[in-house]
Amino acid sequence: MASDPKETGMRSFTLRDFVEAGRERLCLDVVVGGDGLMHEVLEPMCNRPGLALTGFYGCFAWRRLQVIGRAEQAYLESLPSGESMARFKALFDRGAYCIIFANGRKIPDGLTEVAAAAGAVVMRTDLLTREFFHQSTFVLETLRAPTVRIYATTVEVAGLGVMIEGAPGLGKSETALGLVKRGNALVADDFTCIRKDVATNALFASAREATRNYMEIRGIGIINVPKVFGVTAVRGEKRLDLVVSLRRLEEVAGELDRSGQERLTRNILGVEVPQITIPVSAGRDLVNLIETAAQQYKLLASGYDAVEDLDERLCALAEAVPGGQNTGEQNG
Repeated sequence: MASDPKETGMRSFTLRDFVEAGRERLCLDVVVGGDGLMHEVLEPMCNRPGLALTGFYGCFAWRRLQVIGRAEQAYLESLPSGESMARFKALFDRGAYCIIFANGRKIPDGLTEVAAAAGAVVMRTDLLTREFFHQSTFVLETLRAPTVRIYATTVEVAGLGVMIEGAPGLGKSETALGLVKRGNALVADDFTCIRKDVATNALFASAREATRNYMEIRGIGIINVPKVFGVTAVRGEKRLDLVVSLRRLEEVAGELDRSGQERLTRNILGVEVPQITIPVSAGRDLVNLIETAAQQYKLLASGYDAVEDLDERLCALAEAVPGGQNTGEQNG
Protein backbone atom coordinates (compact mmCIF):
# COMPACT_ATOMS: atom_id res chain seq x y z
CA MET A 1 0.00 0.00 0.00
CA ALA A 2 1.09 3.58 -0.62
CA SER A 3 2.43 5.47 2.35
CA ASP A 4 0.09 7.80 4.19
CA PRO A 5 1.72 11.25 4.18
CA LYS A 6 1.49 13.37 7.29
CA GLU A 7 1.99 17.08 7.37
CA THR A 8 5.42 17.90 8.72
CA GLY A 9 4.85 21.61 9.36
CA MET A 10 7.33 24.33 8.46
CA ARG A 11 10.81 22.97 7.94
CA SER A 12 13.80 24.24 9.85
CA PHE A 13 17.02 24.93 7.96
CA THR A 14 20.46 26.36 8.51
CA LEU A 15 22.47 29.19 7.02
CA ARG A 16 24.44 26.53 5.12
CA ASP A 17 21.19 25.32 3.53
CA PHE A 18 20.40 28.92 2.59
CA VAL A 19 23.81 29.43 0.99
CA GLU A 20 23.61 26.14 -0.93
CA ALA A 21 20.04 26.72 -2.13
CA GLY A 22 20.85 30.25 -3.26
CA ARG A 23 24.29 29.56 -4.69
CA GLU A 24 23.38 30.62 -8.23
CA ARG A 25 20.40 32.85 -7.56
CA LEU A 26 21.84 34.95 -4.73
CA CYS A 27 25.58 35.05 -5.60
CA LEU A 28 26.51 34.76 -1.93
CA ASP A 29 30.09 34.79 -0.70
CA VAL A 30 30.73 33.79 2.93
CA VAL A 31 33.36 36.17 4.31
CA VAL A 32 33.28 35.42 8.04
CA GLY A 33 31.99 32.60 10.21
CA GLY A 34 32.08 29.41 8.17
CA ASP A 35 31.60 27.42 11.37
CA GLY A 36 28.47 29.46 12.11
CA LEU A 37 26.74 28.24 8.96
CA MET A 38 25.13 25.48 11.01
CA HIS A 39 23.13 28.17 12.86
CA GLU A 40 19.41 27.68 12.27
CA VAL A 41 17.60 30.44 10.39
CA LEU A 42 15.15 31.47 13.08
CA GLU A 43 12.80 33.50 10.89
CA PRO A 44 12.97 33.01 7.09
CA MET A 45 12.92 36.67 6.12
CA CYS A 46 15.41 39.46 5.48
CA ASN A 47 15.56 42.70 7.46
CA ARG A 48 17.27 46.06 6.92
CA PRO A 49 18.48 47.13 10.40
CA GLY A 50 18.53 50.87 9.72
CA LEU A 51 16.92 51.98 12.97
CA ALA A 52 18.89 49.47 15.02
CA LEU A 53 22.14 50.85 13.61
CA THR A 54 21.15 54.30 14.90
CA GLY A 55 20.73 52.89 18.43
CA PHE A 56 16.97 52.25 18.49
CA TYR A 57 16.41 48.57 19.27
CA GLY A 58 12.66 48.54 19.83
CA CYS A 59 11.07 45.90 17.58
CA PHE A 60 14.51 44.93 16.23
CA ALA A 61 13.89 41.80 14.09
CA TRP A 62 17.07 40.02 15.22
CA ARG A 63 15.73 36.58 14.23
CA ARG A 64 15.87 37.56 10.54
CA LEU A 65 18.82 37.83 8.17
CA GLN A 66 20.20 41.38 8.40
CA VAL A 67 20.91 43.06 5.05
CA ILE A 68 23.14 46.12 4.75
CA GLY A 69 22.15 48.15 1.71
CA ARG A 70 23.40 51.41 0.27
CA ALA A 71 21.58 53.59 2.82
CA GLU A 72 22.89 51.62 5.82
CA GLN A 73 26.39 51.64 4.39
CA ALA A 74 26.32 55.38 3.83
CA TYR A 75 25.16 55.97 7.40
CA LEU A 76 27.88 53.74 8.85
CA GLU A 77 30.54 55.54 6.81
CA SER A 78 29.34 58.87 8.24
CA LEU A 79 30.10 57.77 11.80
CA PRO A 80 33.33 58.64 13.63
CA SER A 81 36.17 56.15 13.35
CA GLY A 82 35.48 52.98 15.32
CA GLU A 83 31.84 53.85 16.02
CA SER A 84 30.50 51.66 13.20
CA MET A 85 32.07 48.57 14.81
CA ALA A 86 30.35 49.46 18.08
CA ARG A 87 27.03 49.54 16.21
CA PHE A 88 27.65 46.12 14.68
CA LYS A 89 28.67 44.72 18.08
CA ALA A 90 25.40 46.05 19.52
CA LEU A 91 23.47 44.12 16.85
CA PHE A 92 25.33 40.92 17.68
CA ASP A 93 24.80 41.47 21.41
CA ARG A 94 21.06 41.64 20.72
CA GLY A 95 20.96 38.34 18.85
CA ALA A 96 21.82 39.13 15.23
CA TYR A 97 23.61 36.09 13.79
CA CYS A 98 23.97 36.87 10.09
CA ILE A 99 24.75 40.08 8.21
CA ILE A 100 24.73 40.29 4.41
CA PHE A 101 26.26 43.20 2.51
CA ALA A 102 24.48 43.90 -0.78
CA ASN A 103 25.62 45.84 -3.86
CA GLY A 104 29.05 44.21 -3.79
CA ARG A 105 30.12 46.43 -0.90
CA LYS A 106 33.46 45.86 0.76
CA ILE A 107 33.32 44.46 4.28
CA PRO A 108 34.33 47.25 6.72
CA ASP A 109 37.70 46.92 8.40
CA GLY A 110 37.40 45.40 11.83
CA LEU A 111 34.06 43.66 11.24
CA THR A 112 35.78 40.31 10.69
CA GLU A 113 37.09 40.26 14.25
CA VAL A 114 33.85 41.58 15.78
CA ALA A 115 31.72 39.01 13.96
CA ALA A 116 34.09 36.13 14.72
CA ALA A 117 34.07 37.01 18.41
CA ALA A 118 30.26 36.93 18.39
CA GLY A 119 30.10 33.67 16.43
CA ALA A 120 28.16 35.45 13.68
CA VAL A 121 28.26 34.98 9.92
CA VAL A 122 29.02 37.77 7.45
CA MET A 123 28.31 37.43 3.73
CA ARG A 124 28.31 39.64 0.68
CA THR A 125 26.52 39.62 -2.65
CA ASP A 126 26.92 41.62 -5.85
CA LEU A 127 23.14 41.88 -6.23
CA LEU A 128 21.42 45.21 -5.67
CA THR A 129 19.57 45.37 -2.35
CA ARG A 130 16.08 45.26 -3.88
CA GLU A 131 17.07 42.38 -6.18
CA PHE A 132 18.57 40.44 -3.30
CA PHE A 133 15.39 40.85 -1.25
CA HIS A 134 13.30 39.69 -4.21
CA GLN A 135 15.40 36.62 -4.99
CA SER A 136 15.99 35.63 -1.37
CA THR A 137 12.23 35.52 -0.77
CA PHE A 138 11.91 32.66 -3.28
CA VAL A 139 14.83 30.77 -1.75
CA LEU A 140 13.63 31.18 1.84
CA GLU A 141 10.04 30.20 0.99
CA THR A 142 11.25 27.06 -0.75
CA LEU A 143 13.46 26.08 2.17
CA ARG A 144 10.75 26.49 4.80
CA ALA A 145 7.95 24.86 2.79
CA PRO A 146 6.29 21.78 4.36
CA THR A 147 7.35 18.62 2.54
CA VAL A 148 6.61 14.92 2.45
CA ARG A 149 7.87 11.92 0.47
CA ILE A 150 5.36 9.50 -1.01
CA TYR A 151 5.98 6.10 -2.54
CA ALA A 152 4.63 7.02 -5.98
CA THR A 153 5.63 7.91 -9.53
CA THR A 154 4.75 11.31 -11.00
CA VAL A 155 4.38 12.20 -14.67
CA GLU A 156 3.31 15.33 -16.51
CA VAL A 157 0.35 14.18 -18.60
CA ALA A 158 -1.38 16.58 -20.99
CA GLY A 159 0.13 19.46 -19.02
CA LEU A 160 -1.08 18.16 -15.65
CA GLY A 161 0.98 16.80 -12.77
CA VAL A 162 -0.32 13.24 -12.24
CA MET A 163 0.96 11.16 -9.32
CA ILE A 164 0.54 7.39 -9.76
CA GLU A 165 0.47 5.42 -6.53
CA GLY A 166 -0.18 1.81 -5.66
CA ALA A 167 1.30 -1.34 -4.19
CA PRO A 168 4.64 -2.67 -5.50
CA GLY A 169 4.31 -4.76 -8.64
CA LEU A 170 1.24 -3.01 -10.08
CA GLY A 171 3.24 -1.41 -12.86
CA LYS A 172 3.66 2.23 -11.84
CA SER A 173 7.07 2.62 -13.50
CA GLU A 174 6.08 0.66 -16.61
CA THR A 175 2.96 2.81 -16.97
CA ALA A 176 5.03 5.97 -16.55
CA LEU A 177 7.44 4.69 -19.20
CA GLY A 178 4.54 4.18 -21.60
CA LEU A 179 3.32 7.71 -20.90
CA VAL A 180 6.78 9.14 -21.57
CA LYS A 181 6.95 7.26 -24.89
CA ARG A 182 3.62 8.88 -25.80
CA GLY A 183 5.15 12.36 -25.44
CA ASN A 184 4.53 13.02 -21.77
CA ALA A 185 7.30 13.81 -19.25
CA LEU A 186 8.68 12.07 -16.17
CA VAL A 187 8.85 14.05 -12.93
CA ALA A 188 9.78 11.35 -10.39
CA ASP A 189 9.99 7.58 -10.38
CA ASP A 190 9.29 5.42 -7.34
CA PHE A 191 9.53 8.21 -4.73
CA THR A 192 7.92 11.61 -5.16
CA CYS A 193 8.91 14.59 -3.03
CA ILE A 194 5.99 16.93 -2.39
CA ARG A 195 6.41 20.49 -1.18
CA LYS A 196 3.64 22.89 -0.26
CA ASP A 197 3.70 26.46 -1.51
CA VAL A 198 2.32 28.23 1.53
CA ALA A 199 1.48 31.42 -0.38
CA THR A 200 -0.73 29.71 -2.98
CA ASN A 201 -1.68 26.55 -1.03
CA ALA A 202 -0.51 24.51 -4.03
CA LEU A 203 1.54 21.30 -4.05
CA PHE A 204 4.60 20.72 -6.23
CA ALA A 205 6.12 17.35 -7.03
CA SER A 206 9.75 16.57 -7.79
CA ALA A 207 12.24 13.71 -7.62
CA ARG A 208 14.94 13.12 -5.05
CA GLU A 209 18.12 14.78 -6.27
CA ALA A 210 20.02 11.49 -6.35
CA THR A 211 17.49 9.75 -8.61
CA ARG A 212 16.32 12.68 -10.75
CA ASN A 213 15.89 11.70 -14.44
CA TYR A 214 16.30 7.96 -13.73
CA MET A 215 13.79 5.09 -13.85
CA GLU A 216 13.99 1.46 -12.79
CA ILE A 217 12.20 -0.91 -15.16
CA ARG A 218 11.92 -4.60 -14.25
CA GLY A 219 13.76 -6.74 -16.81
CA ILE A 220 15.65 -3.74 -18.24
CA GLY A 221 17.24 -2.10 -15.20
CA ILE A 222 18.10 1.54 -14.66
CA ILE A 223 17.56 3.94 -17.57
CA ASN A 224 18.42 7.63 -17.93
CA VAL A 225 15.23 9.08 -19.37
CA PRO A 226 16.62 12.23 -21.07
CA LYS A 227 19.45 10.19 -22.60
CA VAL A 228 16.97 7.72 -24.08
CA PHE A 229 14.03 9.97 -24.97
CA GLY A 230 15.52 13.50 -25.03
CA VAL A 231 15.53 16.42 -22.60
CA THR A 232 11.84 17.18 -23.17
CA ALA A 233 10.95 13.82 -21.58
CA VAL A 234 11.64 15.07 -18.02
CA ARG A 235 10.48 17.89 -15.75
CA GLY A 236 12.32 19.16 -12.70
CA GLU A 237 9.20 20.10 -10.75
CA LYS A 238 5.49 20.07 -11.54
CA ARG A 239 2.37 21.24 -9.77
CA LEU A 240 0.38 18.26 -8.50
CA ASP A 241 -3.10 18.24 -10.04
CA LEU A 242 -4.34 14.64 -9.85
CA VAL A 243 -3.66 11.45 -7.88
CA VAL A 244 -4.25 8.12 -9.63
CA SER A 245 -4.46 5.13 -7.27
CA LEU A 246 -3.84 1.75 -8.88
CA ARG A 247 -5.63 -1.09 -7.08
CA ARG A 248 -6.01 -4.75 -7.88
CA LEU A 249 -9.43 -5.46 -9.36
CA GLU A 250 -10.33 -8.00 -6.68
CA GLU A 251 -9.63 -5.41 -3.96
CA VAL A 252 -12.10 -2.86 -5.27
CA ALA A 253 -14.79 -5.06 -6.80
CA GLY A 254 -18.15 -3.52 -6.01
CA GLU A 255 -16.63 -0.34 -4.55
CA LEU A 256 -16.13 1.72 -7.68
CA ASP A 257 -18.61 4.29 -8.96
CA ARG A 258 -18.93 3.26 -12.61
CA SER A 259 -20.49 6.57 -13.66
CA GLY A 260 -17.61 8.63 -12.30
CA GLN A 261 -20.04 10.94 -10.51
CA GLU A 262 -18.39 10.44 -7.12
CA ARG A 263 -15.61 12.98 -6.59
CA LEU A 264 -12.80 11.72 -4.37
CA THR A 265 -9.88 13.74 -3.00
CA ARG A 266 -6.62 12.93 -1.28
CA ASN A 267 -5.38 15.12 1.57
CA ILE A 268 -1.66 15.85 1.25
CA LEU A 269 -0.09 18.42 3.58
CA GLY A 270 -3.54 19.87 4.22
CA VAL A 271 -4.38 20.32 0.53
CA GLU A 272 -7.23 18.36 -1.08
CA VAL A 273 -6.07 16.86 -4.40
CA PRO A 274 -8.53 15.20 -6.82
CA GLN A 275 -8.11 11.42 -6.79
CA ILE A 276 -9.35 8.56 -8.95
CA THR A 277 -8.95 4.82 -8.50
CA ILE A 278 -8.16 2.62 -11.50
CA PRO A 279 -8.52 -1.16 -11.06
CA VAL A 280 -5.62 -3.18 -12.45
CA SER A 281 -6.18 -6.48 -14.20
CA ALA A 282 -4.61 -8.42 -17.07
CA GLY A 283 -5.04 -6.68 -20.42
CA ARG A 284 -6.02 -3.23 -19.13
CA ASP A 285 -4.24 -0.42 -20.97
CA LEU A 286 -3.17 1.74 -18.01
CA VAL A 287 -1.32 4.23 -20.21
CA ASN A 288 -4.45 4.96 -22.22
CA LEU A 289 -6.64 5.08 -19.10
CA ILE A 290 -4.41 7.57 -17.29
CA GLU A 291 -4.12 9.81 -20.35
CA THR A 292 -7.91 9.78 -20.61
CA ALA A 293 -8.26 10.48 -16.88
CA ALA A 294 -6.03 13.54 -17.24
CA GLN A 295 -8.05 14.87 -20.17
CA GLN A 296 -11.28 14.20 -18.25
CA TYR A 297 -9.95 16.14 -15.25
CA LYS A 298 -9.09 19.10 -17.51
CA LEU A 299 -12.68 19.13 -18.75
CA LEU A 300 -14.03 18.99 -15.20
CA ALA A 301 -11.73 21.83 -14.18
CA SER A 302 -13.04 23.91 -17.09
CA GLY A 303 -16.63 23.38 -15.90
CA TYR A 304 -17.78 20.57 -18.19
CA ASP A 305 -19.20 17.44 -16.51
CA ALA A 306 -20.03 14.53 -18.84
CA VAL A 307 -22.26 12.89 -16.19
CA GLU A 308 -24.41 16.00 -15.83
CA ASP A 309 -24.44 16.50 -19.59
CA LEU A 310 -25.65 12.93 -20.21
CA ASP A 311 -28.23 13.19 -17.42
CA GLU A 312 -29.68 16.37 -18.94
CA ARG A 313 -29.76 14.75 -22.37
CA LEU A 314 -31.61 11.66 -21.10
CA CYS A 315 -34.08 13.83 -19.20
CA ALA A 316 -34.75 15.88 -22.33
CA LEU A 317 -35.31 12.73 -24.38
CA ALA A 318 -37.64 11.31 -21.74
CA GLU A 319 -39.74 14.47 -21.72
CA ALA A 320 -40.00 14.35 -25.52
CA VAL A 321 -41.47 10.82 -25.53
CA PRO A 322 -45.18 10.32 -24.72
CA GLY A 323 -45.64 8.61 -21.39
CA GLY A 324 -42.23 9.74 -20.11
CA GLN A 325 -40.40 6.73 -21.53
CA ASN A 326 -37.01 7.23 -23.13
CA THR A 327 -36.11 5.85 -26.57
CA GLY A 328 -33.95 3.12 -25.10
CA GLU A 329 -36.91 1.75 -23.11
CA GLN A 330 -39.18 1.90 -26.18
CA ASN A 331 -36.70 0.06 -28.36
CA GLY A 332 -36.24 -2.53 -25.61
